[in-house]
Amino acid sequence: MSTLTLNPPPYIIIDFDSTFTKVEGLDELAAIALKGHPERDQIVQKISDLTNKGMNGEMSFADGLRQRIALLKANRSHIEELVSFLRTKVSDSFKRNTQFLTENAEQIFIVSSGFKEFIVPVATELGILADHVYANEFLFDEEGSIVGIDEENVLSMDGGKIKILSALNLSGDVYAIGDGYTDYELKASGLANRFYAFTENVERPKVTAVADHIATSFDDFLYDNKFSRSQSYPKSRIKVLLLENVHPVARKAFEDEGFNVEFVKGALDEDELCERIKDVSIIGIRSKTTITKRVLEHANRLMAIGAFCIGTNQIDLDEAAKKGIAVFNAPYSNTRSVVELAVGEMILLIRNIVGKSNQLHKGIWDKSANGSFEVRGKKLGMVGYGSIGTQLSVVAEALGMEVYFYDTVEKLSIGNAKKVNTLEELLSISDVLSLHVDGRKENTNMIGKREFDLMKDGVIFLNLSRGHVVDIKALADAVKSGKVAGAGVDVFPKEPKTNDEMFESELLGLPNVILTPHIGGSTEEAQENIGHFVPSKLLEFMNNGSSYGSVNFPEVQLPKLKDSHRLLHIHANVPGVLAKLNQIFAKNNINITGQYLKTNEHIGYVIVDIAKDYTEEFIQEVKEVEGTIRFRMLY
Repeated sequence: MSTLTLNPPPYIIIDFDSTFTKVEGLDELAAIALKGHPERDQIVQKISDLTNKGMNGEMSFADGLRQRIALLKANRSHIEELVSFLRTKVSDSFKRNTQFLTENAEQIFIVSSGFKEFIVPVATELGILADHVYANEFLFDEEGSIVGIDEENVLSMDGGKIKILSALNLSGDVYAIGDGYTDYELKASGLANRFYAFTENVERPKVTAVADHIATSFDDFLYDNKFSRSQSYPKSRIKVLLLENVHPVARKAFEDEGFNVEFVKGALDEDELCERIKDVSIIGIRSKTTITKRVLEHANRLMAIGAFCIGTNQIDLDEAAKKGIAVFNAPYSNTRSVVELAVGEMILLIRNIVGKSNQLHKGIWDKSANGSFEVRGKKLGMVGYGSIGTQLSVVAEALGMEVYFYDTVEKLSIGNAKKVNTLEELLSISDVLSLHVDGRKENTNMIGKREFDLMKDGVIFLNLSRGHVVDIKALADAVKSGKVAGAGVDVFPKEPKTNDEMFESELLGLPNVILTPHIGGSTEEAQENIGHFVPSKLLEFMNNGSSYGSVNFPEVQLPKLKDSHRLLHIHANVPGVLAKLNQIFAKNNINITGQYLKTNEHIGYVIVDIAKDYTEEFIQEVKEVEGTIRFRMLY
C-alpha cells in the first residue's frame, strides 16, 4: 500500500489554455497565422484582450469567441505548427505528473473553450483520453482555411462548460481546475464540489477571489488532496526569505525551482527577524543578520539556513542543529576578492598613495619619496591561515614578500610561508600585519593596545576579517602616534544595516587610513559565485537530503533518488534510535533499497530509501520514535 490515498480520485475537470498549457492556444494560433502581416501585433493584442475579458467574466464568452475567430486568418498548416509549439508549452507541473494523469485517465476530463484540433494531439500525449476532451471545433473550407466554428457545439455558447458537465452526469465528487471565470461557474452551478484557481501561468484576481482553493501548480492540487504525485511537497508552499541584497542569481535559483521567494535588501534586527521568520522554510543571510536562539524559537518551519558569506558566527549553530536546521555557507567563493583587496590596500598604504592622492586633490604637489616603500622584501604576518590566508600567502610570495603566519590550529604551510608559535612573535616581526580570523566571541578585541605596542614602529595594519576582533580606539591611537603608519579596515564592531544609515567611527579622517564598507567579498564575480554556490547546497538538501558542506549538520552526500521514496529522519544523538527504526521497517515489511547514517555531537541523521509501498501507520510510527526532531519524505 502507499502512504497516499488508495481511493480513486474524484472526477477532475481541467481547463486547457493557460492551465494545462502555459499559453492561450487561439492567441498563439493568431501569432503564427499572421506572421509577416503588417498589423500582426495589433490584431494579436485585440484577440488577447478579448480572451482576457472572457476569462475574467467581463463579457459574454460566446460574443468574445466569435470576435476572435473573425480576426483570425488561419489554416490547417498553422494548426500543425501550433500543435508543435504547444507541446513545448505544457505546464511544468502537468508534465511532472504524467503518471497520475495516465493512471487516473478514466476520472479526468479536459473541458475547454479552445479547439479540439490543437488540444487532443497535445493532451493525449500526457495520458488524457481523446474521448475525454470536450472542446470547440473549427470549420474549414476546401483549401483548409478556417472559416468558422461548429455553432452547434455547446462550448461555443455562454455557459457551455456547465452544459457539458451536466450532460456528463458524473456520479461522485467533481473538482474543477482552471484559470478562468467559466471554470468557476462549474462550482457556482452546483455541478462541481470544489473549484481550484490555477495560478502557475496566470493569476486573475477576479477568479482567485471566488475560488475554494488556489492551486499554484498541479502538484499543489495533488498535495492538497493527498493524491500520488511526482513531488513529495509542492515547492510553491515552501517560503524562502533572502536578506541583505544577496545576488539576483540566488533568487532566480529558488524561483526556477518553484519556491515562494521573499527578497529584502537590508538586514533585520532580532525583533524584526522573530516576526518575519515565521512560516519560513529557508532563510538566506549575509554577515549583518544575526540568527540567535530566540530567533530560532520563532522559526516554526525553518529547515535550512544559507550564509551567503564565509563566516557563520552570526548564527547559533548548536541551537540550529538541535532543531534539525542545516546551515550552509560559502567558504571559498569570495576568497579571491578579499585577497585582492588586501594586496591592493597593502601596496597603497606602504607607498603612502592615499596621502599623496589626498594632497594632490588639494593642489599640493609632493613628489617626495619619504615614507614610500616597496612591498618586496617586507615581512607579511597573517593572523589566521584559512582559505583566505593561504591564498594571500601565495600572492604575497609572488610579490617577493616573506610570509609568516600564526594560527591556533595546526596548518600545513604553502610555499615558503613559515608558522610562528605565538601571536606575540608574529606581531614583533611583521612589517605588514593582516587579520584573517573568524568571528567567534573569544576573538573579541584580540588586537588591542597591548598588541599594538608589541608591533614594529611604522607597521601597516589590515583588518578584513571581523569588526569586533580589533579595539578601534586602540587602533586610532596607534595611527595618531605613528606606531601604525597606515591601516586598511573593511569591517567594524558596529555597521549600518542599510546604505541609508550614517557610519560613525573614531577612524574617520585619520591620515593614511583606508576605510571600506565591508566590501572585501563584494565583487560581481564573488557575489555571483556565492549566489550560485549557496542555493545549490540548500537545494540539494531540500530536494535530495544531501547535507554535504553543512557547517553544523552530519555531512552525507547522497545519490539521486531512483524508483524509491526517501525517508529523512533527524533525531537527538542518543543510543538506540537506528535500532528502533529498523524494528519498525521489519515489522511493516518495508523493503530498504539504501540506508545512510551520520551523527555529530547533537544529532543523528538517518536517510533510508524504501520501496514505494507503505502505510500511513508506518510513517506515523517513524515520526513517534523517541528523540525524533524532524521527519521528511522525498520522492
